[in-house]
Amino acid sequence: MGPWDVRVELRASALNHLDLWVTRGLPEPPSFPHVLGADGAGVVAEVGQAVEDLLIGAEVVIDPAVSCGRCLECRRGQDPFCPEFQVVGEHRWGTHAEQIVLPRTNVVAKPGALSWEEAGSFGLVLASAVRMLRRARLAPGERVLVVGAGGGSASAAFLAAVAQGAEVYASARSQDAQLWAMAGGAAGVFDPDDVEGLLEATSGRGVDVVIDNVGTATFEASLRMLARGGRLVTNGSTTGRTAELPLPTLFWRQLELIGASMNSREEFAEAARLSEDGLRVPVAEAFEFEDYPAALEALRAGGRIGKFVLSR
Repeated sequence: MGPWDVRVELRASALNHLDLWVTRGLPEPPSFPHVLGADGAGVVAEVGQAVEDLLIGAEVVIDPAVSCGRCLECRRGQDPFCPEFQVVGEHRWGTHAEQIVLPRTNVVAKPGALSWEEAGSFGLVLASAVRMLRRARLAPGERVLVVGAGGGSASAAFLAAVAQGAEVYASARSQDAQLWAMAGGAAGVFDPDDVEGLLEATSGRGVDVVIDNVGTATFEASLRMLARGGRLVTNGSTTGRTAELPLPTLFWRQLELIGASMNSREEFAEAARLSEDGLRVPVAEAFEFEDYPAALEALRAGGRIGKFVLSR
């Protein structure tokens, strides 16, 4: 452990689709053995000799985006562009363990109102949602569609967009997810391929922004649901890594395609503030750590609302 590092004893750590991708070698871990897990919350057990602002026993959450903090991109607040950027659980050992060692800058005070399971679940998806909405330049009152509501990432994006004052629509295939979105403030809910239903609900105009991390299965419909000059933001591809893009649709309707990935330190701090203020990323189920294979299988099967969490 280095002088600026912190060792955290984990109390909870959530699963993400990133874990499934890494188990398939997409990407292949830098070395073996490897520990998965990007989300986590726990108690500080040890601090490096240079760390003076954190006490043993402090309750913290893990920021999964590791950057140098010194380069031009980090100073600009664009940590994901840092040449030394790493994702916890992908490029370095992760949170699905009893303990983790991270730079001091990657632990943030746990929002006091959150349970351990809630605190160990919001980090990756909510911080990524904050970045997606910023990249989308979403303004209060604009219309936004969140595709695949009910899943961890989409649920966080939906809740963050509602909190930002947008007119939020949601698409989902399961009735449970549609009901969850309506209860959470959706202006309307649809099947992901129900283009006509969304256009009718928006008086034929469509939405200003689509948030879509589903990928191949929904990409064409998502484009058709955009208003002229609309923006599609993606940070995932759970149904496939490729999609066909009709170029006339792009240039005649003057659409924007925007990629987003991970978060800056300031965006993670904003996610923590949203959680402190009452935003709760839903938890589908908590598993004992020894039941990790069952948790992975539940994530793989899908069909549940929210995150799967390992509790210790």
